[in-house]
Amino acid sequence: MLRVGLTGGIATGKSIVGEMLVGMGCHLIDSDRITHDLLRTGEAVHAAVVGEFGNRILAPDGAIDRRILGGIVFNDPNARKTLNSLVHPAVFQRQQEWLGQVQAQDPDGIAIVDAALMIEAGRYKSYDRIIVVTCSPEVQRKRLKSRSTLSDDEIEARIRAQMPMEEKVKYADFVIDNSGTIAETQKQVEDVYAKLRAEALQK
Repeated sequence: MLRVGLTGGIATGKSIVGEMLVGMGCHLIDSDRITHDLLRTGEAVHAAVVGEFGNRILAPDGAIDRRILGGIVFNDPNARKTLNSLVHPAVFQRQQEWLGQVQAQDPDGIAIVDAALMIEAGRYKSYDRIIVVTCSPEVQRKRLKSRSTLSDDEIEARIRAQMPMEEKVKYADFVIDNSGTIAETQKQVEDVYAKLRAEALQK
């Protein structure tokens, strides 16, 4: 089985690329969805995060308000580091469990882990190949503004909190530029998939 890391900057279009790869027959797990699950009320990670940041991050129903939490950690590198130390080990454990399941079910398959902070956390070393999805800064900001209620300052804080794209692509085996049309992105994904499939069959 070929293990592939899929990453990129916020709002660059990782999810679209991931959906395309799934449509071509790849297996995929979304790390953001794992994080959502781990932060649900009753989960150990939820309790640990609330224990660290206090009730100020809670919505009236006891759930963690991700916008409040984001407002804290995207403006404070130390708070962000603390949050990551509480969340990332549990996310990584879930990823490894899933990879083991895919290995058992489809030993000749391609298993893709979609994770925004894969490179920053050093987890990219766990994969056979890394795909980095990019887009122009203008497109990135436009997409982020259209899909959220974030202010311009909040958008800039989130972008600053991530590794610059020109640095991230240095870790890539494949770079997909998602600045253009869906058709243009699809063509790039098809090219990458063909190479991944050939490599998976050789393993």
